[in-house]
Amino acid sequence: MQIADDLLKISCVGLKELPAAAKNILDSMGSESVIAFYGEMGAGKTTLIQEICRQLGSGDNVTSPTFALMNEYRTDSGKKIFHFDFYRINSVAEAFDMGYEDFFYSGNLCLVEWPEKIKQLLPQNCLSIFITVEDNLRTITVRK
Repeated sequence: MQIADDLLKISCVGLKELPAAAKNILDSMGSESVIAFYGEMGAGKTTLIQEICRQLGSGDNVTSPTFALMNEYRTDSGKKIFHFDFYRINSVAEAFDMGYEDFFYSGNLCLVEWPEKIKQLLPQNCLSIFITVEDNLRTITVRK
């Protein structure tokens, strides 16, 4: 598989830089409605998703759906945001059982943590966010 050129590369030293990073990601989304977040445990995937939801106007308590697999949030305008965490699934059959395609192809924004667990189910037009951590520096790379 050939990886396309990076669409955006952002460096964040602390949480103060997170709002600007989230805005840059939202500005680069285009028409993609599924965003896959890659990164090691503790890289900041959920924290970044919290900021993205906040900027989209959600006042909901955004938390990692590690055990529930999926949380639903609403923006102030009533739009739905689906937040998935596939860390604990053991097979793609579990994603099928929860009806992932009803969410991924709904047109609503889907934010997916641990997408590597279901890589064959991700839509082709998925936006990928890669978060790497080195010391106190987080590098966020956005690819289409």
